[in-house]
Amino acid sequence: MMSVLYTVSTWILPALLAITLHEAAHGFVAWRLGDDTAQRAGRLSLNPLRHVDPMGTVVLPAMLLLVKAPFLFGWAKPVPVDMRNLPSPRRDMALVAAAGPGSNLLQAYIALLLFHLLPLLGDPVGGWVADNLENALQINLVLCVFNMIPVPPLDGGRVAVGLLPLALARPLARLERYGMVMLLILLLAVPWVASQFGIDWNPLFALITPIVNGLAGILLALSGHGG
Repeated sequence: MMSVLYTVSTWILPALLAITLHEAAHGFVAWRLGDDTAQRAGRLSLNPLRHVDPMGTVVLPAMLLLVKAPFLFGWAKPVPVDMRNLPSPRRDMALVAAAGPGSNLLQAYIALLLFHLLPLLGDPVGGWVADNLENALQINLVLCVFNMIPVPPLDGGRVAVGLLPLALARPLARLERYGMVMLLILLLAVPWVASQFGIDWNPLFALITPIVNGLAGILLALSGHGG
């Protein structure tokens, strides 16, 4: 029981910061570009309760933690953005969408920088902080890469809609109503079916793992942890 409580204690803060700052970044960039919808809705706040989505912020991460999934991630309530307030709607929506994964990449880099301060802390605090930073690195890189998959309503899908020619952007945008269902099928249903045949395979993890590892290597070098 104590080991479970310890594990939970090292995931709560990294997960809340990763998800909360991700959503706040969307709202902040939209505000800077001229749309104050998120600000008026109170979504520029760093208060996690303003961003919590019961399924994405609580249920799914808890399920992944309980089944000891190789990655932990989730999502929060989407930040409201009114494209009519943006001077260049397609371009600006792409920038707003990219801000969330960008905030996760920045948080992962900051976590690696903070590792340099661990010698200043004694045990057991230093070990607990190290576990928090390691989890922060993992969840932020996974959120960054996962959200940049070019399928709406993920951020990568909205970036693609903003950058592609209209002939390609319009059919991609129409996938938004089905995108999350498709992703959840790939994330949960396909691995379960594969496991019934004795196969340990998750298509989304297979897709994002090499990218996450590659980004981690780059950030390790940039933060002074290279060989």
